Parts: sequence; structure tokens; C-alpha cells
Amino acid sequence: MSGSNILLPRRRFLTGAALGGSGLLLSGCDALTEDPGFRSLLRTGEALNKGAHRLIMDRGALAREFSESDMSPVFKANGSISGGTPEYAAHVADKFVRWSLRIDGMVKNPQNFDLKTLMAMPSREQITRHDCVEGWSAIGKWRGTPLRLLLQAAGLSTRARYIVFHCADQWGPGVPYYESIDLIDAFHPQTILAWSMNDGILPVKHGAPLRLRVERQLGYKQAKYVMRVEATDDLSKFYGGKGGYWEDAHDYDWYAGI
Repeated sequence: MSGSNILLPRRRFLTGAALGGSGLLLSGCDALTEDPGFRSLLRTGEALNKGAHRLIMDRGALAREFSESDMSPVFKANGSISGGTPEYAAHVADKFVRWSLRIDGMVKNPQNFDLKTLMAMPSREQITRHDCVEGWSAIGKWRGTPLRLLLQAAGLSTRARYIVFHCADQWGPGVPYYESIDLIDAFHPQTILAWSMNDGILPVKHGAPLRLRVERQLGYKQAKYVMRVEATDDLSKFYGGKGGYWEDAHDYDWYAGI
């Protein structure tokens, strides 16, 4: 399935024009994204994109789900494919037996969930299309724990506004990968922390043991190697302050709704 025929018209519809933001129309390797003036111009389109998307779509509307016959024979592994740190390599070596997910921040009861516990919780399976900002798409099957169940178990504060995903991979010295979403997407029924892909255990190259699936946004929001989930009321306190690695480093839109 070609992203060039399907994704670009839809993105233009949601943004109104090519000013919809770097996360919607440009890849990180585009030379224009390195121009400060052009990046500033792109940033002005993000609020329009988010506002238009939320206006025309029901907040609870589901992303399209497909049948097994629609699944892509090859699902590209993009971005980081190894986790990249000694700590993560140790988890891979022992098959994540000592790994656990931390839920903390603005919650009443911080929680730790090992992989076995997560897999024993109520789960959701969905066959959805992953749309990459680089222009390719693939359809895969995911199973995982609904994020809302974990936030409810930890007692999410009424003051929290965002959920931040801290990941194992590093994109340079002191530059950890992270992403974030708001509570509308966090509590959406298709937002899961997936531990299974295509009927098997989630592969390392696709983010084992846990990756975010927030199906109504573009691929760069689907954080891999999730180690910690933190509730907060303010994204500006994290790293570059824009809510994610690509947002901080390349001015991608924080909201990448499709």
C-alpha cells in the first residue's frame, strides 16, 4: 500500500494546506527542516491540524481495522531497531524476566508491572495500518494492554493532562527517546501497550517488550521500547520541551492525527 497515494491527500485535508507541519508533510531528512525560518512557519500549522482533526472526528471514533487477509507480508522496522543500551541488552539476554514497566508521575499509587502480569491482564487485539511520515504504510496485528487500565490502576490524578512514554533507546549521548499524548488519546479504546505482533511475541526490532499503539496518529508517535509511563500536567519540563524526540529535534508536530 503506497503512502504517496493515500496519506498526502488526507494530510492536506486535515491541515488545510501544506502548512500542516513537518510531522505531516516532511521527513526528518528533508533539507528544509534544517532552516530555522521554515521550521518556525511549520510550527504555526500544528494548532490548526489538531483543532481541525478534533473538530471533524468523534473523540471515540475508531481507526479503521482490517482483516487478516489484509496484513502486509513485510512490516518495515524503522528508526531504532535494537534498544541500544547495555541495560536494554541485558533485558533481551534474559528474555525480559527482570524487566518491569513503571507507571508514575501524577498518580496516587505508582505501579510496577512485569511482562507476565501485563500479558495476564485484559487485552485488546487490533489489525491496523501504520502510516509513516516517510510515506510508507503497513498493516499489522497488535495485541496489548489498554493504556487506560494501567492509568486507572495507578490512580491518575485529575490534574494530569498528558502521558509521557520514556523509552530504552538513546539517540545520542544524553538524548533519550520519548513521546507523549494527551488524555483523549490515552483513554481511547485502541490505545494499547502492545506486547504481541502478528500472533507472536513483539520482536526486538519492533520495540520489545512493549510499544505504544495510538492508532489515530502517525507512526513516529508509536513509541518503542517503553520502560516508563509518566503522567504530567506540563510537557515543557521534559528534555526539549515539545513532547517528543522528533518534536524537539526536528520540529515534527506534537499532534500527528490522521
